[in-house]
Amino acid sequence: MTSIKRSVLSDQVKDVLLQAILSGQYPPGSRIVETRVARELGVSQAPVREALRDLEALGVVESTAFQGARVRQPERAELAEAYGVRAELESYGARLALPNLTEVHIEELQGYINEMQQAAATGDALAEARVDAAFHGRVMELAANATLSRVWGFLEPMSRTYITFVNHRINSHEIANLHQPILDALLVRDPDQTTTAVRRHFRIAGEMFAEALTGEAAADSAGDNPDANAAGGALGTNRDLAGRRLAGVSSGPDGLKEHQ
Repeated sequence: MTSIKRSVLSDQVKDVLLQAILSGQYPPGSRIVETRVARELGVSQAPVREALRDLEALGVVESTAFQGARVRQPERAELAEAYGVRAELESYGARLALPNLTEVHIEELQGYINEMQQAAATGDALAEARVDAAFHGRVMELAANATLSRVWGFLEPMSRTYITFVNHRINSHEIANLHQPILDALLVRDPDQTTTAVRRHFRIAGEMFAEALTGEAAADSAGDNPDANAAGGALGTNRDLAGRRLAGVSSGPDGLKEHQ
């Protein structure tokens, strides 16, 4: 049973780290130091090491001998590949979702689009990225296909790191508005229109993010890229959140205790 408890703990550490990466607390290229994360979360290094291995499998972290783990720096070619695959997965998922849609679901999805537009209006890039992911995730849930959800879930975190990385370089209003044609197609329950709308969404979004990545790379080459260690205390600035996410592991006066 010890290995099971340790596995649960590493999953919780992985969730905390993943949210820190997706929220931009650990930007691409930044180091994730095992000892520092373990100290800030009040656990040993073992579950942190396991969590980093899981994040590497998801494609959001890379490990190098003698250098440790870093958040992966996105590349334009990889973005094109990921968005091409997501376009096919999500167009299939949207078609599967059609017979399951109710008016309540339509209103819920419209609410996500409205929230994205509001976030764009206020310049809250992180909120827009979060709601963007919620919109796509909800459509995939409505597809009610467990295998599809697992495959999509593998790609989505990696894709969202691109959004966090370059959101300040794109037209956030245009990104928000790109979701409306998908909802319009779902509303009329037209499979062909739905497929076209989803594929168009990813084609345009992919082009926008690819252009933004090119601009980011140019800025980096000019020497404007901050050193990765600037994010070293990212979890320390959000320790309360980390503690709440790790709730369920027995805790003591010094924080969280790992089951041995």
